[in-house]
Amino acid sequence: MGPLARTGLAGALACGVLVTAVGIGGDLTGSGGDGGRPSKGPYVALGDSFTSGPRIPDQTGKPAGCERSSRNYPALVAKQLGIRAADFRDASCSAATIGNLTGPQPTNDGTNPAQFSALTAATALVTLGIGGNDIGFSIMVAKCVTTGELYKAAAKVTNINGQAPCKERYAPGDGAEVARKIRTAGDHLARALNDVKHRAPKARIYLVGYPAILPAKGAGCGSDMPLAPGDVTFLRETERQLNAMLREHAEAAGATYVDTFTPSIGHDACSTAATRWIEPLRPSSPAAAVHPNERGERGMAAAVLRAVGP
Repeated sequence: MGPLARTGLAGALACGVLVTAVGIGGDLTGSGGDGGRPSKGPYVALGDSFTSGPRIPDQTGKPAGCERSSRNYPALVAKQLGIRAADFRDASCSAATIGNLTGPQPTNDGTNPAQFSALTAATALVTLGIGGNDIGFSIMVAKCVTTGELYKAAAKVTNINGQAPCKERYAPGDGAEVARKIRTAGDHLARALNDVKHRAPKARIYLVGYPAILPAKGAGCGSDMPLAPGDVTFLRETERQLNAMLREHAEAAGATYVDTFTPSIGHDACSTAATRWIEPLRPSSPAAAVHPNERGERGMAAAVLRAVGP
């Protein structure tokens, strides 16, 4: 999504269904090579850090501050579809918001032009993964981890009340503030999707949802992802609401929603290092904290390819 990818979650704290498992190697469709697929380009990829793939080798493209990986899901999709390099534009950027689709985005190493500037009347395929930074989800996760560390330290020495101290801060009562942020992001997204259709009228548009960052229950999250049990549930439900908004607006705009949450269940940041798609606070693979690793990007690519079809 964003800020946590630039600094790492630990740094932020110091100051922010297709397959059930996807391996690192091999063909994404299981058919070998390009599966006989014709080129579907020109292809433009838009989105935030879950699209760009911060810290996954090799980091490529300009500006460097966008932290794009040569193995992120857009690159994998383009390769699998046989799209020529000249017909592939990856405009995604770590920390991007919906506003950065139409306006430039300063980074700590260069400025990314408005992502929509990559679109043309000839664009045939568009993937878009955006929205998490608009509701402050990365910052929310960082604050919940901080709260969770304090919660778990206190729980060792005394009985404490409250299983969701972070939720009590961000969503007291009925959680109306979080719901309001998601609705506002949805309004902005609706306008952005209409803009895509105007700029690239021939393009097939795929709105890519977020994979499961956390498990259904918080008991399995240990020191690598210190969260109070109730806050795991709160954050997971917030992500589900965000994905539901993305699906709703994709369908309303005539775009295709790509579900990456369902195939990633069981591969969250609290799962084992050998199976996880999302790295925890202390990553064991080259990837940003609380972001997809290479396995996760491959899983997301597989979801996109299934949606695109033969």
